Amino acid sequence: MAQQEDVFKKLISHCKEYGFVFPSSEIYDGLSAVYDYGQMGVELKNNLKKYWWDSMVLMHENIVGLDSAIFMHPTIWKASGHVDAFNDPLIDNKDSKKRYRADVLIEDQLAKYDDKIDKEIAKAAKRFGEAFDEAQFRATNPRVLENLQKKEALHQRFAEALNRNDLEALRQIILDEEIVCPVSGSKNWTDVRQFNLMFATEMGSTADGALKVYLRPETAQGIFVNYLNVQKTGRMKIPFGIAQIGKAFRNEIVARQFIFRMREFEQMEMQFFVKPGTELEWFAKWKETRLKWHKALGLGDHKYRFHDHDKLAHYANAATDIEFQLPFGFKEVEGIHSRTDFDLSSHEKYSGKSIKYFDPELNESYVPYVIETSIGVDRTFLSILAGTYEEETLAGGESRVLLHLPPALAPIKLAILPLVKKDGLPEKARQIIDELRFDFKCQYDEKDSIGKRYRRQDAIGTPFCATVDHDTLEDNSVTVRDRDSMEQIRVPIEELRSLISDKVDLKQLLRKQA
Repeated sequence: MAQQEDVFKKLISHCKEYGFVFPSSEIYDGLSAVYDYGQMGVELKNNLKKYWWDSMVLMHENIVGLDSAIFMHPTIWKASGHVDAFNDPLIDNKDSKKRYRADVLIEDQLAKYDDKIDKEIAKAAKRFGEAFDEAQFRATNPRVLENLQKKEALHQRFAEALNRNDLEALRQIILDEEIVCPVSGSKNWTDVRQFNLMFATEMGSTADGALKVYLRPETAQGIFVNYLNVQKTGRMKIPFGIAQIGKAFRNEIVARQFIFRMREFEQMEMQFFVKPGTELEWFAKWKETRLKWHKALGLGDHKYRFHDHDKLAHYANAATDIEFQLPFGFKEVEGIHSRTDFDLSSHEKYSGKSIKYFDPELNESYVPYVIETSIGVDRTFLSILAGTYEEETLAGGESRVLLHLPPALAPIKLAILPLVKKDGLPEKARQIIDELRFDFKCQYDEKDSIGKRYRRQDAIGTPFCATVDHDTLEDNSVTVRDRDSMEQIRVPIEELRSLISDKVDLKQLLRKQA
């Protein structure tokens, strides 16, 4: 675990050094849990958003897009349940004065039981070698069974406390499990209390006439209040979906783990409207579709898993997370929820306006049920960086740091490198860039030795480098180097566009899901 934490620290450092992510307002000592995306980060982020958008809107005839406002009428958040129910259970340690989410402390404790089991298995595997039977060991080893029993008992108790919204029971679990504050090491805890996560502000020119409004804590409600506008103007028939990418804001008290949990973040959400009674079938379909989307990135199928919710939100009748194995454990990157008709029925009630859908096939009106797929841009960005970051030792003891980014998502697709800064080579390199800039993002680099330039491109995940040398002026060919294999081939300049385009095109990722 400590080794993984070291990798995570290196990754955070790498993000700053190579222009992916900067602490926000850094010259003023930063702003907690707020980050800015640098010149490389914004390219990767935009490519990631395009991959998601095209997989939804381009690949499905019955899904269209929307861009709703961040500010919305405050009654929307009353109707959605956010004013009354959008809370985190918080607990303070009296000695360190640090504040924690009670549910996260207990989830970390559950993960510790898993770690103990994994350690027992790793020790036994080393001891028995090839003769080791992991399934039998899991089923018979007393220490494994004891930890598994403790974990399952804790899990059941935790789920019951969450579903009852029993804050005292959560505190008692923390005391019984002897969970200590990571900073002070003490068990001196306060009571657990609820804290609403919405940012509030005022809209209007005078204090008396100002309207209390909220920065949206999710993008979904903008879709729900517009669903009938989209359905009627687009002549959409159920089932159909509405996709949206946008900023959301949560006053996270325990914001941590770099860009994994931030106060200002970006979501990619798709709400899929279906006939009541068909929602669980669609829920299963969207689970499968979304997992394929993640796996197509090539980060390793074994790094993904589904995690069904212990506590269903007030609006859901089924919910699961797609989790990715980050350096600090399996964590949620996407949620898939069957939201029933809660949101639309609630908005109908609070607004006093009918937002029922008329189904021409059934010749009746009803409030549709909704399947939601909600993915965090920042969390997915982090999972891609964590899943592709590698420190590689080469033959001869030399090492390099590289990002094995999917070529379609890489900020720079091709680096053009003149071997030397003279003899007409820079001019030739510039000429190649001028021809290719309409097809994909290129970068010109002439500083330092060719080896150092290769290392720089490896570190930002550039899949291909083309070196312009003296022979280029004679044969009109360049040497193309592959980032991952480091193999080099000689390619005529006129073939460069088709060679690189084929490999960096977003279609390569989209076709993997078809």
